[in-house]
Amino acid sequence: MRSIEEKILEDINSAIITSKRAREQGKKIAFTNGCFDILHAGHIKTFIEAKKNADILFVGINTDDSVRKIKGEKRPVIPLSLRKIVVAACEFVDYVVPFSDETPYKLIVAIEPDIIVKGEDWEEDKIVGADFVKSKGGKVLRVKLVEGISTTNIIQKIIDTFK
Repeated sequence: MRSIEEKILEDINSAIITSKRAREQGKKIAFTNGCFDILHAGHIKTFIEAKKNADILFVGINTDDSVRKIKGEKRPVIPLSLRKIVVAACEFVDYVVPFSDETPYKLIVAIEPDIIVKGEDWEEDKIVGADFVKSKGGKVLRVKLVEGISTTNIIQKIIDTFK
């Protein structure tokens, strides 16, 4: 089993090398991504389902600046350096790769996963990279959500609790 440090890749170039090595070994690669500001059961369920369908799971994680662009100035709550550690600590995750763009498209093209995995709240035609993965003969997996669980809901509940 890899250590947390070994699971954290520093950039897209490291991801390219690692995914190429996995493909050369005949490994099936899955990819998912997100901010992972507060890791919750929905995220873990996505990791589990991805890993059931592949040998290697790459998780793209938004940098702090890209989270702010997507979620607003008050996010992320947890900095990238710590979010990488938490995600990498999950036994279902093989590699964590930060990306600074608003979408992980460049990372997906670089890794060339066999399967892309997102929550079912994403329509397949709206999943970034789905078209690329399918054009390479891969598939898209949409995972059933854990009802009522989202980072936004959790943060709001914490705020409401301490008002």
